Amino acid sequence: MKIDVAFSEVPAIYGPVHLIILAVIVIGAVISFFLLRKMRDRSLLVLLSALGFLMIAAEIFKQWFVSRYVYPDFPSAWFFPWQFCSMAMYCSAVVLFLKGKAQDTVLVFLSSFSLLAALFALGWPGDMMRPQILLFVHSFAYHAIMIIESIAAMLILTRKKKVPFYPAVILFCCMAGIAEIVNIISHYAIGANGLESNMFNITPFYQPNMPVFSWIAKKVGVIPEILIYLAMIVLGSWLLYLAEYALLNNGKEPKKNDRTGSLE
Repeated sequence: MKIDVAFSEVPAIYGPVHLIILAVIVIGAVISFFLLRKMRDRSLLVLLSALGFLMIAAEIFKQWFVSRYVYPDFPSAWFFPWQFCSMAMYCSAVVLFLKGKAQDTVLVFLSSFSLLAALFALGWPGDMMRPQILLFVHSFAYHAIMIIESIAAMLILTRKKKVPFYPAVILFCCMAGIAEIVNIISHYAIGANGLESNMFNITPFYQPNMPVFSWIAKKVGVIPEILIYLAMIVLGSWLLYLAEYALLNNGKEPKKNDRTGSLE
């Protein structure tokens, strides 16, 4: 069975295929919200962990596929699994096994930072628009799962008293720091051939190709642009966090479940 089947013409950003996929994901997200809000917290945590391990399994397949069919003849760190969007699979996989503040921090990250990453990636897919059909499908399915995870995480959070946001910012900064280390190592290990990593889109070695931020980099330089970019991610995630509590919690105290004694 041939699995490296490619498009005869790669779908265009905001072309018919992209718009249909976005519509399906939006409809799926709405349906998921109404289904998931009926689930108990424990069931949502189990779902998050299961989706996380599913994503890890899909990522292992993707790494094999890339090494076999995309870059078989030379080393590449472009698909190294430490992208901003990659954080969702690690966080969701472990969240079931965490307790207290650590679990709350990961839930906040999934409901805000991870959601922002998914929305941005789906809105401007860029490198997701690959000619290989399997990579194309993997990318969009992966980000659709990220949105489902974000919904599950926000439902758990908004049943509690308000969880602080700043620990998730610290978690994000640690992740971004590791990403920059990976970028620097891969640049010097692989060379400036366009296949070194650009984890979190914060490589210091060349300007980004993202809308707006490429213009900022030209005006103020790459390093200041990276700091602005990271600050905008934090700000956007914080606004999502506030919006989620405003829309789903409405300032109400969590209710105690009579049968389980748990807060829901």
